[in-house]
Amino acid sequence: MKLVRVALAVPLFQFFDYWLPADSEAQIGCRVSVPFGTQTRVGVIVDFPQHSEVPEEQIKPILNCLDETSVFSAPLWRLLHWAASYYQAPLGEVLLNALPVKLRQGESAVEKTKTFFKLTALGQQALKDDELKRSKKQREALSSLLTAEAEKGNNGFSATIWANLKQKEYIEEIEQKTEIVPWQEKCAPLPITNAENRLTLNKEQALALTQLVFRQGFAAWLLDGVTGSGKTEIYLQFIEEILQKGRQVLVLVPEIGLTPQTVQRFQSRFNVEIDVLHSNLNETQRLQVWQRAKNGQSAVVIGTRSALFTQFKDLGLIVIDEEHDGSFKQQDGWRYHARDLAVVYAKQLNIPIILGSATPSFESLNNVKLGKYSSIVLSKRAGKSTALRQFVIDLKHQRIQNGLSDALLNKMREHLEKGNQVLLFLNRRGFAPVLFCHECGWIAQCRHCDKPYTYHQRQRVLRCHHCASQKAVPRQCEQCGSTHLMTTGLGTEQLEDVLKQHFPQYGITRIDRDSTQRKGRLENYLQDIHQGRSQILIGTQMLAKGHHFPDVTLVALLNVDGALFSVDFRAEERLAQLYMQVAGRAGREEKQGEVVLQTHYPDHPLLRKLLAQGYAAFAEQALALRRQTGLPPFSSQALFKAQSRHSEQAEALLNQVADYFRRWIIEEKIEGLQILGPIPAPFVKKAGQYRWQLLLQHASKGALQRGLSRFQADSPLKQSQVRWILDVDPLDLT
Repeated sequence: MKLVRVALAVPLFQFFDYWLPADSEAQIGCRVSVPFGTQTRVGVIVDFPQHSEVPEEQIKPILNCLDETSVFSAPLWRLLHWAASYYQAPLGEVLLNALPVKLRQGESAVEKTKTFFKLTALGQQALKDDELKRSKKQREALSSLLTAEAEKGNNGFSATIWANLKQKEYIEEIEQKTEIVPWQEKCAPLPITNAENRLTLNKEQALALTQLVFRQGFAAWLLDGVTGSGKTEIYLQFIEEILQKGRQVLVLVPEIGLTPQTVQRFQSRFNVEIDVLHSNLNETQRLQVWQRAKNGQSAVVIGTRSALFTQFKDLGLIVIDEEHDGSFKQQDGWRYHARDLAVVYAKQLNIPIILGSATPSFESLNNVKLGKYSSIVLSKRAGKSTALRQFVIDLKHQRIQNGLSDALLNKMREHLEKGNQVLLFLNRRGFAPVLFCHECGWIAQCRHCDKPYTYHQRQRVLRCHHCASQKAVPRQCEQCGSTHLMTTGLGTEQLEDVLKQHFPQYGITRIDRDSTQRKGRLENYLQDIHQGRSQILIGTQMLAKGHHFPDVTLVALLNVDGALFSVDFRAEERLAQLYMQVAGRAGREEKQGEVVLQTHYPDHPLLRKLLAQGYAAFAEQALALRRQTGLPPFSSQALFKAQSRHSEQAEALLNQVADYFRRWIIEEKIEGLQILGPIPAPFVKKAGQYRWQLLLQHASKGALQRGLSRFQADSPLKQSQVRWILDVDPLDLT
């Protein structure tokens, strides 16, 4: 037997020693199945030590070696070690979470055979005799086998349906050996690109593409282009250059809602193997995409942030679309930022990376100034689209009905009568954010969060948008017994009902998390919009990003005033980005586009700068203010969060952390470290837990990292019963 050191997905900064058979050929990076307490866990080999601090008689043997070679490529192995160190996360959690769930559960990483369902003679007879007329889903599944066999675990029907059909002997399972054909061979008979779908670049675009093509090796490009300037066409033509060299491409998008249209555009342009990774795939499908990319069967992989950890045979380019978007930051587990990690990965691989946005993050703009990124600016809209006209409606001087001013209603009528579409943006789903008693003022609140429930009229429920708890709508006030309950505030549901009264002759589509829960619903809605069946579009942020609606000529933002006075120093940046992104949905073709902003504060400095001079001027002014105040990106931050059912326990734990860093300042003579807190979080109670936070800030990233690494090594909170997390480079301070 020989010693092996294993990393497990546990929140501990330590590894575990086991015995491995001496004749085993297991390597570093292989998965092993090991006993851990009363459980059996899958871990990853990280070392073969000569000695162990654990007495030999206490070391247990591994149960099974799951791989013959490492499941991690050498570049990804290096990236994950760097990420664990930078984000102060246990290496075991980082390594295991970078693998598909099936691999974490011990399934084979090598796809040897595939199982398919095939129609039997008995099944054919059953269809002929219509024996499944009472089992609609079973009949649909069986009928689908008339045209093609269905792959087990990768089809549109549940395992229960197939099990029932198999029990009736209507189907049988057959196994087929998987043949690995590289994408270059599979696509060899066809040209890589459908040239008829390639657009002609304007002068700005052509210059941008030339810069990308002629720079060799690693380069981080910030493609800073106004909405509608044709950034996607530049991506596509540069991707074509990479594919011509036989290399693979990774494209990251922030939201699952953007994936269908991105995939559609890629599929119409390229005759190559394109795979998609997002949360709507089941675990078997995710594993298959991982295997295809690793084997070189995929040419392009498109996905959300976790797709960054897909393993490739020969990755040649990474594209991050909407790089400013907060969705690239993981907010639970180990809190990495996919954009920042992707830049590190590209540098390690010596390949280019493109960060595209109409509203670049302040971090990326600052990296351009520091010379870390190269900038390409597209200042003009592509094609024949015209510049947007912008209007501000001062709500102080308007009659307002359910959040809609008379001036806005008139504007909508004007555009709709010309046969165009209108998009209204309201970032608040549900019918109304508050249900209250007219008699005594009682408010229906979530007892777990001490925040008002949102009233959802369609489902007749009160739902907490913070902890997801819900309850039936009460018939009377819980405080005084009155039945006179009312709502206040506006949500997308209510807005839809109001607009049906104002514009009964027009189709209305509402797109938010509630209306798109069912699989395929979002795609159906987008199809209705593109085919002109809907003239009025209502949406939250899901509708604001990246979508192309050629007939939308009017966009209106109904309620953004709250962001002007937020305690979060990033709120103004987010509002400016949101405004520009939403505005960019209008006038994307030859039709004149207009943007309307309803506000009670038309003279707010942010709005005046943004509307008069654009995002670039606003960003320059805001960055200058950030520099003066020493806020990111001109400093580095780390946020400790603690939560407990007892507020004083969470506070006490963070006081321990603060004391530790105060001692470190004295012992190491550290200058410039700011310790802010502990203080209650702005959102102080969530899901029954009281939340406190402690913010560390230093002008030097390196100095802060040294302090955090020492803190983790000393483990002063080892025995704590309070749940706490550390977020390096936090985006959410609430």
